[in-house]
Amino acid sequence: MSKNKTKTITLTVAAILAVLFLAGNAATVVPAGHTGVVVTLGQVSQNVLSEGFHFKAPFVQSVQNISNKIQVYEAPASAVSKDLQTVSSTIAVNYRLISNMSAQMYQNVGTDYQTVLITPVVQECMKAATAKYTAEELITKRTAVGDEVKTELDTKLNDYGIYIEKFNIVNFDFSAEFNAAIEAKQVAEQNLIKTQTEQKQQIVIAEAEAKKKVIAANAEAEAILAKAEAQADANKKIEESLSNKVLMYNQIDKWNGVMPKVTSGGNSSLMIEIPVEENQQSAVSGEENN
Repeated sequence: MSKNKTKTITLTVAAILAVLFLAGNAATVVPAGHTGVVVTLGQVSQNVLSEGFHFKAPFVQSVQNISNKIQVYEAPASAVSKDLQTVSSTIAVNYRLISNMSAQMYQNVGTDYQTVLITPVVQECMKAATAKYTAEELITKRTAVGDEVKTELDTKLNDYGIYIEKFNIVNFDFSAEFNAAIEAKQVAEQNLIKTQTEQKQQIVIAEAEAKKKVIAANAEAEAILAKAEAQADANKKIEESLSNKVLMYNQIDKWNGVMPKVTSGGNSSLMIEIPVEENQQSAVSGEENN
């Protein structure tokens, strides 16, 4: 093979490699869930690249891929409650970077925005929210505390292009002394509830017994009244059935035939009027006439 032919082949291969190299530097691919921030000789362009294949000026422009996917920041946080109890908590923040603000974030903060922005802001908001509640309220109002922290995070981070998807307080932890005090309070409350329940049961039983006695007394009174009314009604009927003739008959029936003796000075005699029938009176009158 001649030298000229060898040189031609070498130049051709070099040209192909140069073209491929230039083509490689003139193209870029932005992955799914990312935006491409174009940097031209150190200057950041505000026009970001969307997902997919793009051309760029070789050796002059570079593309920095910024994730717009939901990311998770989880860390411990320490704060002091309203009643001066030390509160240790574990928090989790789901956030994402807004696509059209990726260039601004890269220009002003860089790619480590979680360390530069999110971490200190989350800690600050957690301390501010915790200081508004007592230790007991932090337990009973955990959802309200979390919502308040999320609102404050949005207020401080949205301007940077960071949107908070979700904020969770994974766990609250307090000092051993406080935990013991909470346990003692719960035991006291349970004992109080038990005592109140027993007292209510006793009141119900006493009321039932009293009601039972009242019913029995009313029934007895009604029975006595009914008996008295029946006796009065019987006496009335007996009284109405008595007549003068019946009373005189009873007197005669009980008379022993002896006239009563009168010790007084005057002439007194016992006169008993004996009613007789009309035919008996006629017979007596006839005998007297004879």
